[in-house]
Amino acid sequence: MFWIMRLSWFFSAAMVMIVLSPSLQSFPPAEAIRSSNLDGYLRFPGQITATDSLNRFSFRKASTFRNAEECSSNERKILGKTGVCDPSLVHVAITLDVDYLRGSIAAVHSILQHSLCPESVFFHFLVSETNLETLVRSTFPQLKFKVYYFDPEIVRGLISTSVRQALEQPLNYARNYLADLLEPCVRRVIYLDSDLVVVDDIWKLWSTSLGSKTIGAPEYCHANFTKYFTASFWSDKRLSGTFLGRKPCYFNTGVMVIDLVKWRRFGYTKRIERWMEIQKSGRIYELGSLPPFLLVFAGHVAPIEHRWNQHGLGGDNIRGSCRDLHPGPVSLLHWSGSGKAWLRLDSKQPCPLDALWAPYDLYGNST
Repeated sequence: MFWIMRLSWFFSAAMVMIVLSPSLQSFPPAEAIRSSNLDGYLRFPGQITATDSLNRFSFRKASTFRNAEECSSNERKILGKTGVCDPSLVHVAITLDVDYLRGSIAAVHSILQHSLCPESVFFHFLVSETNLETLVRSTFPQLKFKVYYFDPEIVRGLISTSVRQALEQPLNYARNYLADLLEPCVRRVIYLDSDLVVVDDIWKLWSTSLGSKTIGAPEYCHANFTKYFTASFWSDKRLSGTFLGRKPCYFNTGVMVIDLVKWRRFGYTKRIERWMEIQKSGRIYELGSLPPFLLVFAGHVAPIEHRWNQHGLGGDNIRGSCRDLHPGPVSLLHWSGSGKAWLRLDSKQPCPLDALWAPYDLYGNST
């Protein structure tokens, strides 16, 4: 039996109505798999120092969710039969970081709540600390997931300073290595940032056609593309010439559908690393992990509806000011920028739209 919930929220003296269509659902027995060693990407450190900081986290157990009758029998396989290589699975990759853990948990919760077939969603968690699996399993006892350790040393020497220190964290760059981290049988993945919630069926995003492109994302061609690179970049024709013959548009790398087969075939990880090396030798951008993606993919992106990334709700990168929704329908709300919903809610100084994030928060005794 399905039901439709309507949530009405006020912002800027206007009402925002989002129609949610979750099913009441539950999972088969939990099965989390620790990642095996994959070359140099999965070396575990000998000493973990984040245990004390993790002890401050306490998450409530999420409600169970059950597949709808519309889900095919093929989509309702028990994980143990074919595991991560089950072709019916929807693959979602999210980082788990101590500073953003509360956001990641809320993101997972929102995906499960609004998925018609939650048993078919498989989560790939990218971590730089190895003691997070138990926390995830206790919060989502029936979740299908796998934990992958990403060694920060892989990118530490490639990272340059950014406008915001949070953008310099090595785990921000783990998305560049998904094709290496995930099993070869995983042919496509949705990458999601930790500061968002999904309010629609994730299958709709998963089934987006990429055509001949390697990645798909909502594009924003009205944005001033030149501001993402320095004047020295644009004045050097050897560098700026990379965009010749392309019509580059800004896109946010916090929501991407990635064809991992094409990524591996064309070696995009090395291409991104090359631009990061150029940045280290002569500053060509100011904004963290985004510009290398723009350099490699802008103008070669499969466009996805803007409803799948209502971004910028965290405000700008300095003040974190309040923002309104963009016009149009909403399937995903993204608190990109320096202001995060959970921090503003805790400080009792929330922005109006932070109330849209709150129902997915499982932290402590929150409601």
